[in-house]
Amino acid sequence: MATYKEIRGTQIEAVATDPSNPVEGQVWYNTTSNVLKGEATTAAGSWATGGTLNTARNSLGGTGIKTAALAFGGGPPPAPTAKQVTELYNGSNWTEVNDLNNKQAYNAGNGTTTSALSIGGDQYPNLAESWNGTNWTNITGFSSPGQNAKSGIGASNTAALWWGGAPGTNTNEYWNGSNWTELNDLNQPTKEGGSAGAVYTAGISFGGRNAPGAYSTVTELWNGTNWTEVNDLSTARGGVSSGPTGTQTSAVCGGGYDGTALANTETWNGTNWTETTNISSARNNFGGGGASNASGLIFGGGSPGNATEEWTGAGAAQTRTFDDS
Repeated sequence: MATYKEIRGTQIEAVATDPSNPVEGQVWYNTTSNVLKGEATTAAGSWATGGTLNTARNSLGGTGIKTAALAFGGGPPPAPTAKQVTELYNGSNWTEVNDLNNKQAYNAGNGTTTSALSIGGDQYPNLAESWNGTNWTNITGFSSPGQNAKSGIGASNTAALWWGGAPGTNTNEYWNGSNWTELNDLNQPTKEGGSAGAVYTAGISFGGRNAPGAYSTVTELWNGTNWTEVNDLSTARGGVSSGPTGTQTSAVCGGGYDGTALANTETWNGTNWTETTNISSARNNFGGGGASNASGLIFGGGSPGNATEEWTGAGAAQTRTFDDS
């Protein structure tokens, strides 16, 4: 049998800490933990436990990516028990930062950890707030109530798109940093649906509810002018992530609600949804974010809860520890 050195042209390296950027096929011995490790790619996507929110809550706003996320507001609803708490995630831990100006649950989110919006909610359905990385500021309200909106996209607090809302509407509005403008409506009304989109001119809306108890599989794409219905989710659901979870061509939808909390996860490749690895614990009405169908996170939700789960998609790099079993 050929040795590792004969195959790779080098001996197995002994290091005190794991390499920062290992390549596929690289093997090393960690002298601190006394284990043999190697770099491979994931055969299927997987969820892993992340840092714990300081304040347990559901129906909260969220946005960001797996290594830099923002959680704001939440409940449990109804409005009098909603929260103003805002927390920042660095990929490992959540830290409390300056609160929203208003108690808000069922609010949507978009943007980044330094430039974001909180949109609508059950306490002030027409209210939006802008985040500059340090503080929240009330901004111009929009024309259509945003209770249970849960759907928003855009890269910043100066260019965003919002749609849907209670009791199940197809209204679609654009924020330019100063004012809201109504644009062409969704084909199907929705509330508590999922969303993805790095820019306001290219987004995707999926799932949600269009009437009490009527959970949806409908998926629509936004091209900056119109919405077009495309291939549906496999599992009908509402109560999915309140923040963008990827892009128009690469997104993930995990968890949700169809009368009971779900663990089902699906990934979107720009054409179809594919069922994949379930989240560890079924939940709904959580915050979330993501860069693509290969990387994302969800947080809060449930009873309420404070757990965070991080998503790594199929084909992504993964460090594995070898044992003798």
